[in-house]
Amino acid sequence: MNFLAHLHLASLAQSSLLGNLMADFVRGNPDGQFAPPVVAGIRMHRRIDVITDSHPEVKTAKMLFSAGYRRVAPIALDVVWDHFLARHWLRLEPGLPLRAFIQRVESEITPALPDTPESFQALNHYLWRERWLERYADLAFLAPVFNGMAGRRPRLVALSGIFPEIERHYPALEACFWRLYPDLMHMAGRGAESL
Repeated sequence: MNFLAHLHLASLAQSSLLGNLMADFVRGNPDGQFAPPVVAGIRMHRRIDVITDSHPEVKTAKMLFSAGYRRVAPIALDVVWDHFLARHWLRLEPGLPLRAFIQRVESEITPALPDTPESFQALNHYLWRERWLERYADLAFLAPVFNGMAGRRPRLVALSGIFPEIERHYPALEACFWRLYPDLMHMAGRGAESL
């Protein structure tokens, strides 16, 4: 899962939005670095990553990609899941427009930014201003996302060529999303402890 899905699942589990969004920017044991609710959110994010990576649907989706892209496919899939979540948001959350959800999340996270890692603050500078979470709904937006990731991290260079594979397997990936994401929503709805 990527940013939007982690925030959505955190909201369903009534877990720290800050902790769930910031988790990838915190290395090692977060105890003592942040308030207990934020630490719990970081731990929930990490559990979701483990559950997602081992889910049969993610394994199925990964095998759709050609051999040259399989190593980076899980990273690409995290973004693809956010695309489907944004695209189908009102089907999953009929009473809550995506923009309203994002505004609520931003208003909760922004005041806490001064006490977070600088790299996380830099992400937030672009995340809200450039409306990434909403733009994930547009499939074409994913290509520059992958190119940016590939440019920032040399070991992810294969992401720069993965977009045509996503287009090619789009219906199959969407079917995987509908078998994966409701499972995660169900677990999150039972509370952070169920994840």
